[in-house]
Amino acid sequence: MRKKKGLFITFEGPEGCGKSTHSKFLYDYLRRRGYSCVYTREPGGTKLGEEIRHILLHSKETSIFDLTEVFLFESARAQIVKEIILPALKKGKVVICDRFSDATIAYQGYAGGVPLETIMALNNFATGNLKPDLTIFLDVNTVTGLNRAKKKGRDRMESKNIEYHKRVRAGYLKLAKKEPGRIKVVKVEKSIAETQAKILLQIG
Repeated sequence: MRKKKGLFITFEGPEGCGKSTHSKFLYDYLRRRGYSCVYTREPGGTKLGEEIRHILLHSKETSIFDLTEVFLFESARAQIVKEIILPALKKGKVVICDRFSDATIAYQGYAGGVPLETIMALNNFATGNLKPDLTIFLDVNTVTGLNRAKKKGRDRMESKNIEYHKRVRAGYLKLAKKEPGRIKVVKVEKSIAETQAKILLQIG
């Protein structure tokens, strides 16, 4: 990976794909090699974002419509971009984020039925048209991923029906096909080390 002024890398994927594990691995890997890095997550990463995260993921007794989810995610996104991501990029740091705007397109758009053009417009408005330089999409079979997620206890999003999650995965694959230069598809292997080796090949 060549050094440049500010680099924004995101990790995406369906439930149980191992985003948190692999994004943290890359963060540690780059730091050991002398890069100045910032690690964060969506929704979350800021005090306000973490409060919104709790509402979105743990309010199982509260009915939240797909469009409502979009506005909540975009609110958290606007905050993290302004407070964490842009300042770090301006300082020339590598920012690694566990989920970003592609997640809203896949989950609330392709899976939830909110018009894609609406989500994209809100994404652009919330982020000031910020897009990742590189997105690692960790692809895993829907049933396999949900079974993995179940082992650690499912949150509100993970508890949605399997057809919803199949649409999420299909949506991500459509995004990757549209933007192959930015979104790199990495098949999740049984071995964590094998998956991480594939990720490093994409970093260059």
